[in-house]
Formats: sequence, C-alpha cells, structure tokens
Amino acid sequence: MDAVRLIVTNRRALAGSGDPPDVMAEVWQAQALAQAIGSRLAVSGPPELRGEALGLTELAGRGCGVLDRPDIDAEALRAAQLTELGDARQALMYLGGLLGEVSIALVGLASAADDESTYWQCMEAIDAADESRDRVLEMLRRLADRDEALPA
Repeated sequence: MDAVRLIVTNRRALAGSGDPPDVMAEVWQAQALAQAIGSRLAVSGPPELRGEALGLTELAGRGCGVLDRPDIDAEALRAAQLTELGDARQALMYLGGLLGEVSIALVGLASAADDESTYWQCMEAIDAADESRDRVLEMLRRLADRDEALPA
C-alpha cells in the first residue's frame, strides 16, 4: 500500500480512538510508519533528503521505543504494509500532519494520566513526534529549495 493511504488510515484510526490504550496503540503505529517512511526515503529517496530521512528513522524509532508496544499482529501493522512511497512531497506533507496530530493526542493523554509512568511515556513520545515532524518539515524545505534551483 502506498504511504499516503497508510497515513490517512492512521489519521482516521487515531481520531477514532477514545480509550488511552487505543490512542497509545495508534501513536505507536504512527511512529512505526514514520520510521518505515524515513527508512524508505533514506535508501531510495531524493539524494538531498537522505540524511534527514535517516534522522527521521532514528527519531521515530525512539518514539516507538518509549511507548509500550501494543499487541498488534503483523497483518495490522501499517508500517509492514508500506509497499511504495509515491510522491515524496505528498507523503511528507501528510506525514507531517499525522505527527502533529500524534503530539496533540499525546498532550491529551499526558494531561489526563493517572500515573507517572504514563505521563512520562507521553512526554518522551511528544518529544520524539515533535522532533520527527521537524525532520519532515526540513525535508519539505529541501524539496522546495531543489525545485527553486531547477532551471525553468
């Protein structure tokens, strides 16, 4: 499945999740998807994005690592369903939106957390999502710079 379809699916699932464990599972899915997209861009994306894409892969991996891994079977793991990136700019625009929504959802969870463990998991995951989004925005900027530099 292409990246944009997976991102849209993740956004819908995140928006539709209500219980904290479901929100955390969708946040984890989003970070895993960001990691897979970053990895794909680092290997086969435009050359000017490869360094930032590698950074995205690492940051999104950290985002997964700070959260408890949800009980998701391989067929439901969206990152494993990524077969093609499609248009890098479009995928990055959608991914940036998803990561912003992840941060918002995590702020809501952190503010309602009953225990310190959940609170700190959310805070670390917010940091990872925000830093991942910064990488996505930098990649979009680099694509824009490349397009401006191309002769008409």
